[in-house]
Amino acid sequence: MEPDQLHEAMAILTEAVKQWQTLAVTIVSQRGGDPFKVLISCLLSLRTQDRTTGPAAERLFALADTPEKMISLSPETIEKAIYPVGFYRTKAVTILNVCGTLLDNYGGVVPDELDELLKFKGVGRKTANLVVTLGFGKPGICVDTHVHRICNRWGYVETRTPEETEYALRQKLPRRYWLVINDLLVTFGQNHCAPISPRCSTCMIAHLCDRRGVGKSR
Repeated sequence: MEPDQLHEAMAILTEAVKQWQTLAVTIVSQRGGDPFKVLISCLLSLRTQDRTTGPAAERLFALADTPEKMISLSPETIEKAIYPVGFYRTKAVTILNVCGTLLDNYGGVVPDELDELLKFKGVGRKTANLVVTLGFGKPGICVDTHVHRICNRWGYVETRTPEETEYALRQKLPRRYWLVINDLLVTFGQNHCAPISPRCSTCMIAHLCDRRGVGKSR
């Protein structure tokens, strides 16, 4: 995919995603833009579908919406609130550890720098980048499996891991797309450009895609 084709693809996707449900973490960020809620929602979303993440976040924030309130909850209370998110017991412990670190080292305020966020146990690059972009509106590129897969499928990058894709995009992707690429490609990947047997015959950007790695398609 050439640079001019990228611009066309992003313009088409910006309109196309309006027909699909907004991502759960994005919805949280749009409701006040609280970086703490974005951080906790990101942790809940890992390996969990959006239809589970959204309600779980709402139940948890009804009990505690600040690090101070959250740290007062027992692991069992958090587990009950967030079930059935994936790895809910592990995530309950992670949430308490994150809140403890926030209170002990950051005065209860979520840092807005990627390197600082990566110091938290249980926070990886995907989560840290989402907090930076959705929580603070600062430049960052969040790359999950959908972004990694689609960028390689397009032929825009040639990488082996999401982390490699992030670094490649930081060098190549125009900065105006940094804040939106995750929402666009994750929504597109969840609803149309599937990992296996993607819907190429009805794809609105099929004419721009190299279809690298695609075998069977619909």
